[in-house]
Amino acid sequence: MKSICADLVLQRLVPATGAALNRQLYDCLRGAILDGSLPPSSALPASRDLARETGMSRNTVLHAYEQLRAEGYVHSRVGSGTFVAETTPESQLATGRGAAAAPARAAPVRLARRAQALVDDASAAARQWGAFMPGVPDVTQFPHRAFGRIVARLWRDPAPELLTYSHGGGHPALREAVAEHLRVARAVRCDADQVLITEGVHQAIDLSLRMLADPSDTVWVEEPGYWGFHKLLQMGAWRVRPLRVEAEGDGPGAGWPRGGSAPRLIFVTPSHQYPLGSVMSLARRRELLDFARQSGSWIVEDDYDSEFRFAGRPIPSMQGLEDDSPVIYIGTFSKTLFPGLRVGYMVLPRALAAHFRTAHADLYREGHAITQVALAELIGQGHYAAHIRRMRVLYARRRALLAGLIGEHLGPDHLHPQASNAGLHLVLRLPEDRDDVAIMEAAQARGVLSRPLSRYYRRGDGRRGLLLGYACVEEANIEPAFRVLLDCIRP
Repeated sequence: MKSICADLVLQRLVPATGAALNRQLYDCLRGAILDGSLPPSSALPASRDLARETGMSRNTVLHAYEQLRAEGYVHSRVGSGTFVAETTPESQLATGRGAAAAPARAAPVRLARRAQALVDDASAAARQWGAFMPGVPDVTQFPHRAFGRIVARLWRDPAPELLTYSHGGGHPALREAVAEHLRVARAVRCDADQVLITEGVHQAIDLSLRMLADPSDTVWVEEPGYWGFHKLLQMGAWRVRPLRVEAEGDGPGAGWPRGGSAPRLIFVTPSHQYPLGSVMSLARRRELLDFARQSGSWIVEDDYDSEFRFAGRPIPSMQGLEDDSPVIYIGTFSKTLFPGLRVGYMVLPRALAAHFRTAHADLYREGHAITQVALAELIGQGHYAAHIRRMRVLYARRRALLAGLIGEHLGPDHLHPQASNAGLHLVLRLPEDRDDVAIMEAAQARGVLSRPLSRYYRRGDGRRGLLLGYACVEEANIEPAFRVLLDCIRP
């Protein structure tokens, strides 16, 4: 089998130039070193191997290697081989002459209008760990030893079906484990045939939109609401109407869009509203369910961090309030285990399940079967439930510490009144004349992360505040990071 270097030589060599073959080989290798195709410290094949792979004589290869060595492009170590030099003669000359001329500016790239708007106002942060990044669990506490033992055993002799494309909405073992967990922990009414495994919540939202909403259909989304909803909706041609969360207490139907066509999809986070933290009342849930049945709409219930409730009775899912409810229930292991796992799930009404499984396989090409089986075993062996119990205690302690600091240094009015005793973040309220984006940027420049509340509103008059995640911050680091944030908040 040819080496990568031999493939490179055979592609670049131009025998018709009339130059000696050893000179052609020298020019080819020198060019590859200069343009980075053969990076510093990379090993060149043994002269005998390269000669055999390229059909040249060994003397030809030796002459080319010797010339490269003499000029400082490569060096040899007895018994080890020939290696590309760390610095080339050209780089040393350029240092002496001054910097090389700047490359010509590339022509501007034309993106689709929606794509350009997405890029210009991107929400995904470059840093995803540290005080006070919202929505990120403490990944250092993941039971990696138990999970590693399971994965290692599965990889020792994996069944062929675990290594090819999958079909059917996820591995049956994980679908059964998810269904059992949700029936007990979240009062979800489902069996394994209704569960579809996704690569996170964003894929579940995307699939729901593609399957149930045509262009120009109306979609309701909470205001303020999860930025992931907004970004995916931004890339489509749907008519988006705001469902105002803060108007719930004003009576039946308060805050609902008026007029226009009935929505095809209604996106909500009823058990722990994102980002404000309120809990949708039972009356409001039933009202929304009745409306969905009458209008032919589907509710998408995002139960993103419902496992982490630190006081009071657990809030059951909206999906479980009725048999065969018009609700697509979605969740993720990103908040309970670690985001890099990229495993989420949907619980679909029976009428939709088979259609969604077929479309999911065609659109996204299922895989990661070994990871799914390992996760199913982690759940089945009790490690998952034990991990959640430990993290509830840990996160409750960190939440209390951060809330206490806000109350002590800024006053209780700065803690958002709708914040329930649950989740992975708090909302720090700011006066309406303060620029929460500028405060976020100032704190980020000093190493403290947050998200501005105003960015979660689609309209321009959103409230001001900061989302402060406490889950991924050790207790010893909470107060020092909060003092940095205070310096940025106080005029």
